[in-house]
Amino acid sequence: MALMPRLDLRQGQALVMTPQLQQAIKLLQMSSLELSAYVESELEQNPLLERDEASEDGAADEAPAGDAAAEPPAVDAPSPDDRRDVEAGADAADAAETWHEEAGREGEGNLDYAGDPEAWRTRTSAVAADGLPGLDQTLTRPISLREHLLEQLAVEIHDPADRVIGSHLIDMVDEAGYIAGDFAAIAELLSCDTARVEKTVVLLQRFDPPGVFARNLAECLALQLKERDRFDPAMRTLIENLPLLAKRDAQQLMRVCRVDAADLAQMVAEIKALNPKPGLAFDKAAPEVVVPDVLLRVLPNGSWAVELNSDSLPRVLVNNRYYAEVSDAAKNKREKEYLSERYQSANWLVKALHQRATTILKVSREIVRQQDGFLRHGVQHLKPLVLRDIATAIEMHESTVSRVTTNKYMLTPRGIYELKYFFTSAIAAASGEAHSAEAVRFRIRSLIEAESSEILSDDRIVEILMKEGIDIARRTVAKYREAMNIPSSVRRRREKALQF
Repeated sequence: MALMPRLDLRQGQALVMTPQLQQAIKLLQMSSLELSAYVESELEQNPLLERDEASEDGAADEAPAGDAAAEPPAVDAPSPDDRRDVEAGADAADAAETWHEEAGREGEGNLDYAGDPEAWRTRTSAVAADGLPGLDQTLTRPISLREHLLEQLAVEIHDPADRVIGSHLIDMVDEAGYIAGDFAAIAELLSCDTARVEKTVVLLQRFDPPGVFARNLAECLALQLKERDRFDPAMRTLIENLPLLAKRDAQQLMRVCRVDAADLAQMVAEIKALNPKPGLAFDKAAPEVVVPDVLLRVLPNGSWAVELNSDSLPRVLVNNRYYAEVSDAAKNKREKEYLSERYQSANWLVKALHQRATTILKVSREIVRQQDGFLRHGVQHLKPLVLRDIATAIEMHESTVSRVTTNKYMLTPRGIYELKYFFTSAIAAASGEAHSAEAVRFRIRSLIEAESSEILSDDRIVEILMKEGIDIARRTVAKYREAMNIPSSVRRRREKALQF
C-alpha cells in the first residue's frame, strides 16, 4: 500500500477552555483567603480595577477645616461663685499630672504622651522622629523555649566553658523539649571531653520546665517525678516498664513493682498528671481562625435565612471613567490593545466573582434544605448525601458542586462546618430510609461513652444498632471505633478496672 498525502474533512465536538472559563473555574474552588490574595494581585496588575470601598466610607469622612462643628467648643471662665468648686477639683488635676509624669517616666523616659495626642500620632510609624521604635514594634509576644532556657543558662551556670557547651545543647533541643544528637560531635567541635558535655546536660536538666533536656520519654517522666520528690523505687520500676503500662497489663505491673492494685492506680494517676512534652508550653502556634463563607440564621417564622458573608467577599469595580480618559489619550495601536485587554479582563473578573457568589449561595441553600433535620435536631438526624443529589436538584454538574464545597465553611446555629461535612455515605437500614455514616459514628460514640458496669463489645454494639434499624457489620463498627481513637472493649475493661 502506497503512502501519500491527502486531505480529509472531519466534524466533531470538543470543549474549548477559554481563558475566561479557566479563570471562573479557578475562582470557584478557591478559599476566601486564596481569593483575597488573587484579587489583590489583580488590583496591582490591572489599572482599570479598583476596590469598592463605598460601604466602608459611611460617616467616617472628616469635617472640613473651616467647619464650625470641627472646632472644639468654647469654655467660659468660671464665675466667682464657681471658684470654690474649681479649687476643690485642683487635687484631682494634680493627681492626673502626677500620673502622667509617672507614666512617662516608667514608659519612655520623660515623654508624657498621655496629654499630647500629636505625640502619639508621631509614634505610630516603625521608627519615630525621636529614634524610638514605633508602637507596632513594641507589641508583646510569648517567650520562646530557647529564650527561656538561655535566660536560665546566664543565671545558673557561671563557668564560661560550660555556658558555651550549654548554648550548643540548647540549640539541639526540639520543640517538645527533648534533646537529640551525638554528644561526642559537640565535644569534638568544642575541643572538650564527652564527659563534660554529659555533665552539662545534667545541669541543664534542672532547668524549667521540668523534664526538659530529656533524651527519651522515660527520662522526661523521671525528671518530673524527681522534681516532685516522687521517684521512689516502685515508681522507678514503673518508669522502666512503660511498654507494660502502654499495654495496660496491670497484673504484670503489680508483680514487677511489688504493689497492689490501689497503689498501682495511684502511681498511674501521677504519671498521667505529668507532661510528656514539656517544651510545647512555649512556641505555641497562633490558632487559625476560620472565616465562614456562608451565614445561616433562623427567621422568626422558623425558616432558614442563607446569606453570604460580606466580609469574605472581595469587592472590585471597573473604573469606566478612567478607561474612557486613557483610551482617548492612547497614541498607538499597542497601547489601545493593552487597554482593551485590561478592560476585558477586569469585566470578566467582576462577572466571575458574581457568578462564584451566586453558585455558592445556590448550593448552600440546597444543602440547608436537605439537611434541615441535622440543623434543627443534631448530628443523629444527618441524612446521607452525595454530590449527585445536590447537582441534580440545582441542575449543575457534580464537578461544579465539588468545587463549590471545597474549602468553604458555613456558620450554623450548631457551629461552623465545612460544606463537605454535610456529604456522608449511606448505611443500609433494616427498614425505612438509610442512615448517614456520620450519624452512625455519633451513635457508636454515645453508646461507648454511656457505658457503666457493662463494657460493650463490637458484637454487642452491632446488636444494639440492629434493634434500632441500622444494618451494620462488626468490622464496620471496629473501623469507625478505631477512626475515633476509641480503644477496644478489652482495653476499656482494663482501664475501668484500674480506673486509668
